Amino acid sequence: MYFVSRPFARCMALVIAVLGLSTALVQAGGHDSKPTVLVAGATGGTGQQIVKHLLGNGFAVRAMVRNEEKARKLWSDDVSYVVADVRQPDQIITAMTGADYVIVSIAATRGKPANSPEFVDFGGVRNLADVAAALKVKQLVLVSSSGVTDPDHFLNKMFDNVLGWKLKGENALRGSGVPYTIVRPGGLVNEPGGEARVVFAQGDTTSGTITREDVGVICVAALRSPDAINKTFETHLEPGEAIVDWNPMFAVLKAD
Repeated sequence: MYFVSRPFARCMALVIAVLGLSTALVQAGGHDSKPTVLVAGATGGTGQQIVKHLLGNGFAVRAMVRNEEKARKLWSDDVSYVVADVRQPDQIITAMTGADYVIVSIAATRGKPANSPEFVDFGGVRNLADVAAALKVKQLVLVSSSGVTDPDHFLNKMFDNVLGWKLKGENALRGSGVPYTIVRPGGLVNEPGGEARVVFAQGDTTSGTITREDVGVICVAALRSPDAINKTFETHLEPGEAIVDWNPMFAVLKAD
């Protein structure tokens, strides 16, 4: 299958393209003095929350989108835009060059075979991870899902083994060599964040729900915490006070 094999020639072509584009960027000048974060999946429900909290925390945001006109209605000139498809590595190179960090919140589309979990949740994540590693991105934060290690999960039966493909995407990221953080939220809800206690767990044995806004806050907090590097964790809400200091939460997690 296309996304399973990784021919040597393909890897070399990617590296050569990255080196050429990186050189051109340096010759043309630097980039914004703020750390730049490329957000893949920026116009999705969780992606919009990620962008909101990146802007609120002093990052320069580059939204990787399929439709710039649609995206501009959300943020106008508050962010920069790049049109790219996660299934196309050459487009990702252009989109990612010059970015300091990457946050990935992409998802497959039901009823569209070309946007199936195989090509987006696995292939797209793998492409993003490969380019991030070649460009020496400081950190890639991936929004995955709890339940990915359960082959009998009901979501797999409903939607083309979606969690199985998400797990393959996680594994591709872990094997890419780029520093990463993998966030596995429970069921996502569209409610205000910061109104309950966020719980982190490992082992993929917990369940629950969490707001998209809380997930966005977690992703941005991970960029500011060295203790979040190379760790995978599940997260959901429980009754209690909202988290103020995220560093102790990341610090107690075991590295992969």
